[in-house]
Amino acid sequence: MMKNSIKIGFLLLIIQIGMVVNAQTAFEQNAISIGVVVSDLEASTTFYKDVVGMLEVPGFNVTSEVAKKTGLTGGLPLQVTVLKLEDSPTATEWKLMSFKKEATHPKQQYIQDDTGMQYITIFPKDMKQAMARIKKYNVPTLGETPTKLPNGKTFILIQDPDGTFIELIGDL
Repeated sequence: MMKNSIKIGFLLLIIQIGMVVNAQTAFEQNAISIGVVVSDLEASTTFYKDVVGMLEVPGFNVTSEVAKKTGLTGGLPLQVTVLKLEDSPTATEWKLMSFKKEATHPKQQYIQDDTGMQYITIFPKDMKQAMARIKKYNVPTLGETPTKLPNGKTFILIQDPDGTFIELIGDL
């Protein structure tokens, strides 16, 4: 009786592990690629490379036919600039594209000012270097940042040229 209980318990454990592994592998990639429409592709690319410290990797173009067929646009082609935090196939992609027009909503002062994606969080290894880039390019920090968080990390809040908030959190 005891052997059967152990066998059943072991079998249930294997089933649970299989369910966890299956849940963790439901996607082909473990990163999200995020598409961001910006008003000025060159200014935003420069900001994310020079201020934030991202790397530009090969981008791509989407023809007007494909853009329309997939429902991405009403027939406008896309030039997509791809940026990453590191040159790795599994790193999140920050995909910038522009239709050369200003946003139709006002630039937010706080994250509660609009709906949708409002901010991203990046965890630099070297916050001194991140702060130096922010100062070099005269990017204003928001609130009373940099500030210390309860966990001892330093928090800095900035905005990209179109108003997306960027949290930088790391050791100083």
